[in-house]
Amino acid sequence: MDRDAKWRGIAGQRRVLADLLAGLDDEQWARPSLCAQWRIKDVAAHVAFPPQSPGIVHILAKGLRRCGDLQAVNRDLAITHAAARSPAALVAELRTLADSRRKPAITTLDNLLFDTLVHVQDVAVPLGLPVAMPLDAAREGAERVWRMGWPFWARRRLHGLHLSATDVDWSAGEGVEVRGPIQALLLLLTGRTAAALPQLTGPGMTQLADTTTSS
Repeated sequence: MDRDAKWRGIAGQRRVLADLLAGLDDEQWARPSLCAQWRIKDVAAHVAFPPQSPGIVHILAKGLRRCGDLQAVNRDLAITHAAARSPAALVAELRTLADSRRKPAITTLDNLLFDTLVHVQDVAVPLGLPVAMPLDAAREGAERVWRMGWPFWARRRLHGLHLSATDVDWSAGEGVEVRGPIQALLLLLTGRTAAALPQLTGPGMTQLADTTTSS
């Protein structure tokens, strides 16, 4: 995917999320998402936030207060953004800012792409509302997460497994095979193992289950 295609993919997922959220009641907005310690409303705020992100100085100051824990900084920013807005306002932001190409100073376009894809699933899966990832974008996301280390450490966590997508041309790792749709593999790579497992098959499933139990 070229740069424009990646931005179009992000815009499309923001709109998908807005449509998904628009019909929710208060109880659904308050449900836990797949993302640990985040409610569905917090995830929605996180996806709506990048075009409105503060400057690098503000983010670094928060990082210092959190002893360099950028995951905690992300969570704090999302929760604060969610607390200041109604559900309807968050849906409106996602739609109004869908095409914005502004991003936080501490991330990259490739990271923003997979982040948006996965967070849509963080909302959709707990609600039991299937949402298909665009295949090209999901493949790009899987490749990016496999290459990176922190915060997912996918290569280390899934050592000894060969991951193989059944719907696109993508594979990674060496060992016993685990195969499934690229969407499920991206969830696995980003630590959403319980959500991914029902869609995966192959001789590596026993080792994957052992890895999940011991981690």
